[in-house]
Amino acid sequence: MAKIIEKKYPTVNQVTDTQRIGMVKEIFSTITGKYDFLNHFLSLRRDIAWRRFAVKKMRFFKTYRFLDVATGTCDLAIEAALRYRDIQVVGLDFVQEMMDSGKKKIARKKLLPRIKTLTGDALHIPSPSNSFDAAGIAFGIRNIPDKTRTLKEMMRVVVPGGQVLVLEMTSPKTRFFNGVYRIYLRKILPVLARAFSSNPNAYYYLGDSIMNFPTAHDFARLMEHAGLVDVEMHSLTLGLTYLHIGYKPRTE
Repeated sequence: MAKIIEKKYPTVNQVTDTQRIGMVKEIFSTITGKYDFLNHFLSLRRDIAWRRFAVKKMRFFKTYRFLDVATGTCDLAIEAALRYRDIQVVGLDFVQEMMDSGKKKIARKKLLPRIKTLTGDALHIPSPSNSFDAAGIAFGIRNIPDKTRTLKEMMRVVVPGGQVLVLEMTSPKTRFFNGVYRIYLRKILPVLARAFSSNPNAYYYLGDSIMNFPTAHDFARLMEHAGLVDVEMHSLTLGLTYLHIGYKPRTE
């Protein structure tokens, strides 16, 4: 195993937006090797089911193109391409190490002709307006400080009537379950990560980012504020994760 990185990371509330973006880029460039394994292990493989649920909710009707924002190792992009054989997919991320890992998975599944990766960030999506039927982001928007701008960019690149899907973990509603979950995120998750990751302290930050994410209802209001309509909320696994779906107005 690679040498353990012992760097400490500040909490979400202790850094500026610019500092946080730099920190996120550094963190994800150092945990690529075991990222997929730890996602599956630490969520008891529920992350796979959550993505599949999100993909089932996608609708393609005009461009037959899907944009996966903050694609990471391309799991959502791959799941969409496997389910919908007639679509083209673009995966966007600003951490090259993650996308390099994702491209290997795309090649293994023989999806290279249908999934393209693109270097860029969610605040300046390098695609023309009205380019996709759907744009999604899975477990990435909590790492982006300006969530409203991200949602507006995702809305810009989908066609009128197109979907913006956000799959994200949050804190459970019930006080008891919430308390247990916070202990898991703060104490247990980093210890488990230490056995597999060369940068286990990154998981202190990742846990903190989940605990500081807006509630499901607050995030739904944020999507409406960004201009999306008919916003849906889907609670998954006792509210550990929510899928939010908003639609770009058909007339602007």
